Amino acid sequence: MANQVTTAWKQLWLGDTGITGPTLPACDGSATITIALIDTADDTVAPNTDQDLADITGAAIVASGALTGVTVVPSGANVILDANDKTLSAVSGDSAEHIVIYNATGVAATSLLMIHYDTFTSGMPVTPNGGDIVIGMHASGVAQI
Repeated sequence: MANQVTTAWKQLWLGDTGITGPTLPACDGSATITIALIDTADDTVAPNTDQDLADITGAAIVASGALTGVTVVPSGANVILDANDKTLSAVSGDSAEHIVIYNATGVAATSLLMIHYDTFTSGMPVTPNGGDIVIGMHASGVAQI
């Protein structure tokens, strides 16, 4: 597999009415875009078919936290998501091999999965040791669809 924007997020941006439950995040900065470390021993994220946080087993989420400085900006034929680097504090538990970014609504069945990362240049997998884990965001944006 490779890093990718989820099919559900792409379909919602294209106006697909067949997606039920999750909705697009607001582009005005009011959405709670969240990042999560995923333990693939507990669940394998399927970005082509998983639509919302309810599609990921709770035990697979090692740590999560809301991103800051988030922008979701339509740019011509594209949509660009950007955010500040994220520090997850005092992380313990299982090792994490993947990362997902989602629109946290407070209800798993409506929290849209947006991006899935399974390929990294460094730093992953990570085995928590009770310390902080810093996730650096790309300077050109987190994702573009």
